[in-house]
Amino acid sequence: MSEIITVPPAFFDTVETWIFDLDNTLYPASSRLFEEVSRRMTTFISEYFNMAPDAAYQRQRDFFMRYGTTLRGLMVEHRMDPEPFLTYVHAIDVGVIQAAPELAERLALLPGRKLIFTNSSRQHAQRVLDRLGITTHFEEIFDIAAADYVPKPDKTSYSLMLQRHQVPPASACMIDDIARNLEPAKSLGMKTVWLRGGIDWARHQNVLAADYVDHTVDDLVSWLDDLILRRAQIEDWR
Repeated sequence: MSEIITVPPAFFDTVETWIFDLDNTLYPASSRLFEEVSRRMTTFISEYFNMAPDAAYQRQRDFFMRYGTTLRGLMVEHRMDPEPFLTYVHAIDVGVIQAAPELAERLALLPGRKLIFTNSSRQHAQRVLDRLGITTHFEEIFDIAAADYVPKPDKTSYSLMLQRHQVPPASACMIDDIARNLEPAKSLGMKTVWLRGGIDWARHQNVLAADYVDHTVDDLVSWLDDLILRRAQIEDWR
């Protein structure tokens, strides 16, 4: 089985709700914005536990791999209050992100509901969307607090998101840059799209990932172009 899965635009004809990840998905990983978030996580852990930065980073990565987010590991193993952590790590300059008028144009033309599903905070998501210039195209942000601080890829948060926003999974598509975050979405009946980037830990680790990655794209705007063209053709045929 090939690791790189592609399906024709017709595969997405029944999608009524588009569920987008935020960081490194709606803006390119090359902006390195999330690297700054990661650095602030390391600093927070280093100061909180009075440990060297290298050791703090290892603890950060360990929590991420085992719990889905560093914050979840801190909450489970150290009963940490999430809000001070989220406030600290998201106190970053989003000005490194460029406005995205082409993405805004495609989102406006893409039929259907559009939601944000992120392990970040609502405040961070709002700042990023405003900077990109795409805020008005999204109906709602389902952030880590809305998920009761249970992050992707825990299936519980997906079910809660679908229930809260009354989204039938069979008519939904999820787009994420972290491949393992798509597995629960697929198991619930959603279509899945992996946006490949240059981050090693965001890649799927073996060919079994193809079981839950329906489609792989390298450029979000180009893929949206294909979908919009397909929908326009459908309208012409009616």
